[in-house]
Amino acid sequence: MKRRVVVTGVGVVTSLGRSIETFWERLLRGDSGVGPITLFDVSGYRVQFGGQVPWNGEEEGIANPKELRRLDRFTQFAMASAADAVGDAGIDFAAEDPYRCGVVIGSGIGGLSEFEAQHERLLTKGIDKVSPFTIPKLMVNSASGHVSSMYGIKGPNFAVATACASAGNAIGEALRAIQTGDADVMITGGSEAALTPMGLAGFQNMRALSFRTDAPQAASRPFDRDRDGFVLAEGAGVVVIEEYEHARKRGARIHGELKGYGASGDAGHITQPDEEGRGAARAMRKALDDAELPPDAVDYINAHGTSTPLGDRAETVAMKQVFGAHAHRLLVSSTKSQLGHTLGASGGIELIACALTIGRGVIAPTINLENPDPECDLDYVPNTARQARVRVAMSNSFGFGGHNASLVLAEV
Repeated sequence: MKRRVVVTGVGVVTSLGRSIETFWERLLRGDSGVGPITLFDVSGYRVQFGGQVPWNGEEEGIANPKELRRLDRFTQFAMASAADAVGDAGIDFAAEDPYRCGVVIGSGIGGLSEFEAQHERLLTKGIDKVSPFTIPKLMVNSASGHVSSMYGIKGPNFAVATACASAGNAIGEALRAIQTGDADVMITGGSEAALTPMGLAGFQNMRALSFRTDAPQAASRPFDRDRDGFVLAEGAGVVVIEEYEHARKRGARIHGELKGYGASGDAGHITQPDEEGRGAARAMRKALDDAELPPDAVDYINAHGTSTPLGDRAETVAMKQVFGAHAHRLLVSSTKSQLGHTLGASGGIELIACALTIGRGVIAPTINLENPDPECDLDYVPNTARQARVRVAMSNSFGFGGHNASLVLAEV
């Protein structure tokens, strides 16, 4: 029999701010975190904007200046959001069995900024000038490794790299570890910091990004007829999940029950989704099966909703396949309209948005939805937050490579 799993702690680092309250208040106001990129010189780029995190690691209290220099930006984000999630959960890992606790944190790319910086040193200064910390900083599992060290956690510990589905898959695998009895507590989610010269150039040149340079805050417009690509962003979203009785015995506040996880592969184009949404639909169905819930039990979906012409249509098609007539009764929104696309971190941030929606009875809007696409004809909660009782929510994450992950969260 599967064990019940609940979310007891949440933490974010986003372009709308770090604290949960700031993040949520700004989401509900319909604010945009998109703006000019100042991390590096973008004067030669066609795309000069993104969802940049206002960040000074020294002010975040996660490490001293010497230690920070040994951490890539994406690892710093992961550690900060994990610290907030652990604080929100009120859990003392010193009092827990370290072998019954684990960490799974996803990232689509990992330490891209470190790779770029050290490659430049190799070419301009020579072999001996490449930092000995290069590999530990850039490896995708750096985040999960450092978070486990922060708390002395010795149970299941690994990373997931499935592009934009990374955090969704990471949370799903952490859920499995608790459901099957391998762990009682897991720190899980995703982190990404690919807003770098190479990251921006690569996505720009494959024409995945919006080129709406005249109005960057209006550039991310999921499900809108005039969408032209996603907005590259950075950030992290991490949750603490626990076996239900473990959480109840220690008197933890519960944000929701993580009831289901589904994963699938498109086995098609490496960057384009299956236009019929078959892989996405299978992930959603598998998540519902795992949750032992019928489709009409779902009230709200936090969509992958990246603002790409193909992706938004395919997700809409998939939702109609899974939910049938109920699809038109669903409330659906995309927080990427406000944050930009945080790639491997998005599933963590968006599951947190689902938890806050369930707990507070209000849905963050899809902003910039001004001209609805006739092929995207569901209720995407356009432009204004909406009060609603949400008992069951679903979070979708679909990534390059054909990776699909869906999670189901419910009130307790």
